[in-house]
Amino acid sequence: MPLKYALVHEWLTPKATGGSELVVQEILNHVDADLYALIDFESSNPESYLYKRQIGTTFLQNFPSARNGVQKYLPLLPLAIEQLDLRQYDVILSSSHAVAKGILTTPDQLHICYCHSPMRYAWDLTFDYLRHSKLGTGLPGWFTRYLLHRLRQWDVLSANRVDYFIANSQHTAKRIWRCYRREAAVIYPPVNIDAFPLFHQKEDFYLTVSRLVSYKQVSLIVQAFNKLQLPLVIIGTGSEMEKIRKIANSNIKILGWQPDDVVKKYMAKAKAFVYAACEDFGIALVEAQACGTPVIAYGAGGALETVLDVRSHNEQGTGIFFKEQTVAALTEAVEKFETYQNAFNPEYLRSHAAQFSPQVFAQNYLNFLTQCQKTRPYLE
Repeated sequence: MPLKYALVHEWLTPKATGGSELVVQEILNHVDADLYALIDFESSNPESYLYKRQIGTTFLQNFPSARNGVQKYLPLLPLAIEQLDLRQYDVILSSSHAVAKGILTTPDQLHICYCHSPMRYAWDLTFDYLRHSKLGTGLPGWFTRYLLHRLRQWDVLSANRVDYFIANSQHTAKRIWRCYRREAAVIYPPVNIDAFPLFHQKEDFYLTVSRLVSYKQVSLIVQAFNKLQLPLVIIGTGSEMEKIRKIANSNIKILGWQPDDVVKKYMAKAKAFVYAACEDFGIALVEAQACGTPVIAYGAGGALETVLDVRSHNEQGTGIFFKEQTVAALTEAVEKFETYQNAFNPEYLRSHAAQFSPQVFAQNYLNFLTQCQKTRPYLE
């Protein structure tokens, strides 16, 4: 009798189109699994691959403004995910960056979690969240601190419901160990390399594509390029849009949100792709390299696993790192890039990016799934 699989993700909305959603899509391409989420607005979206698919949801589905994100209901997320009854399944697969791993399981079920990140606002971004939130100061601030404290407790508790963890990078695996004291296998997420054309003739502008929120450090990039007076294009939108518009000089073009075909065009033609955030993996860095576009990145997190600094890898280099999230460090890196820009081989950048293709992800994920199932003879 074939095994019954369930795949659990946090939320499925037209605005959620990041790396975690690509993982969900790729798993569904190879595993016949029923899909569950806190909320679902993709099965009613004609442009989605999930259109008309049956998807299980929680009581948050009918909450006001849930379509625009359930993060506003943060205190209820653990309770909501625990209301999904998946006892009919043999294997639970979760794709988690918040609460999906907290699904309740029985001793006879196998739970494998692909962890994109331990809950960021409860761990690494706690103080950033408090500093930039209206609920971070005064009496509401103390309530928010207590809430985040209880979220961390639940997050560690729910980690014990997972049989096997997969991390999307060595950086995330270290964070999983730090937060949960659990080992995690590393399987890099799928990057749709074929969707990004290799382009040899670069134009005279730099590019960043990012959500415009504080931890992405786009304002730092703007300040550096104000100083450098070099052409920069910014694609993306977010809470810091107005701040960035106010500080940007005339050499910086802010395009806001753009459709995928426009993003790909700029990514292919840019002299270099600039990124100042510390990411768990950083899919955009790989997409740029797939276009043959070198990367100037903050040398921390997943970037250290996807980018090769030209100063230490010579003709196999795919970018340049800067060591500190400061205007001075980024400015120095861009100036250094100007002297190295002819040393990059677009063909090699493309071949380097290919190791993160969906085909490689699928093979590694399915092999890991098979190995885990072998530890439970009753599932074979």
